[in-house]
Amino acid sequence: MFELFYHPIYTEGIDKRSRFPRDRYRLIKRALDELELDIQFVEPEMINVEDIYLAHQREYVNLFINGMLCDKKKKKIGLQPWNDKIVERTRYIMGGSLGALESAIKSNGIAGNMAGGTHHAYYSEGSGYCIFNDLAICAMIAKRDHKKINKVLIIDLDVHQGDGTASIFSKDDSVFTFSMHCESNFPLKKMVSDIDISLEKGMKDEEYLNILNVNLNILNGISFDIIFFQAGVDGLESDGLGHLSLTSDGLISRNEMVLDFARKNQTPLVIFMGGGYSKPIEHSVQSFVDLFVQCNKF
Repeated sequence: MFELFYHPIYTEGIDKRSRFPRDRYRLIKRALDELELDIQFVEPEMINVEDIYLAHQREYVNLFINGMLCDKKKKKIGLQPWNDKIVERTRYIMGGSLGALESAIKSNGIAGNMAGGTHHAYYSEGSGYCIFNDLAICAMIAKRDHKKINKVLIIDLDVHQGDGTASIFSKDDSVFTFSMHCESNFPLKKMVSDIDISLEKGMKDEEYLNILNVNLNILNGISFDIIFFQAGVDGLESDGLGHLSLTSDGLISRNEMVLDFARKNQTPLVIFMGGGYSKPIEHSVQSFVDLFVQCNKF
């Protein structure tokens, strides 16, 4: 059974005045409930602060946890104005990703977090709606706590480059980072992943899927013990922050290619939700619902 980690604080922990589409989490959960699938929703536990230190500078972590982060660093993260639940929310999201990690490893299958994919967070600062990097934390904990996990593959198909993740693992050969993103987009300064594929603005489904297929075939030649899928849906044509022109059917095909890659390699798969900012937000919500329906059939 597909375990999907979710907490109402994913929405409630963002101030109503924020530009971030906080209601998407609540709307995805409601839509999945209405479908009456056999998805097992699991409420996460908050991450232990000591585990955050595995991927982040102790000083930065402590400043955030204690509400002492400077305005400049808050502005770089976004999500403002921050409410009094922002720290709790962040720890629950990290905990949700860790829960999905443990579930996928235990079942040798698939599990996901209905949030996370915070790939813009660097070692000593956050950026682009990302405070801590759950992909990095999960990779560190997977290798620390599970002897059979020696090589982690991160497939980042969010429309924005996974710059924070690439930076954190720039000198770590045990984590392979693959980012396929729009070239003319945030972040302006890109980092170096193991594989970076920069896509032209306005790219449509057929060309996108062909490029993805080529690169998944390249990855087939490398052995991995677990796969993390950053499954942002901000490549949709209706997403103002994305600059690609993908359809919902194109994203469904993309997801199936990654799921099939994990199946054929008999590798546990962890789903991180990533970005989605379409207007109307219902377009992003539906594509995330499609993703989790596909995961439930894994």
